[in-house]
Amino acid sequence: MKNIIFSTSKYLFYFSFIILLILYLFPGSLIGYFLYGNLGKQPNFISNPIGTSINHLVFFFYLSILGFIFRSNQRKFLNSFSFLFLISIIFELLHYFIPNRAFELNDLYANSSGVLLAYLIFKPFRKTRN
Repeated sequence: MKNIIFSTSKYLFYFSFIILLILYLFPGSLIGYFLYGNLGKQPNFISNPIGTSINHLVFFFYLSILGFIFRSNQRKFLNSFSFLFLISIIFELLHYFIPNRAFELNDLYANSSGVLLAYLIFKPFRKTRN
């Protein structure tokens, strides 16, 4: 059963990472296009004062939890945190250069916060497991 969970989280992590890569590097909002027929409109799934940045926090939290589960039985757990934290920053910085995308500091904070929050939640569970 344990191997099934790790295997599933591994494939779900890779699939989610590819989706994130496509959504982040596409010049425009693919989700906005599918929902509203407009590449320029960002969907706001959760109403909140910071706008669409909450979507970033939720997705990076989800992706980080998957990555930490997948890598928890390996010694490279800290490397996965570093990788995800760096990706959360690099992907947002790339919006400077991608047409029809805009760099937003709130999104950068939300991306990084999602990874950090997942790490802070997952790390104690990992210690009790070992």
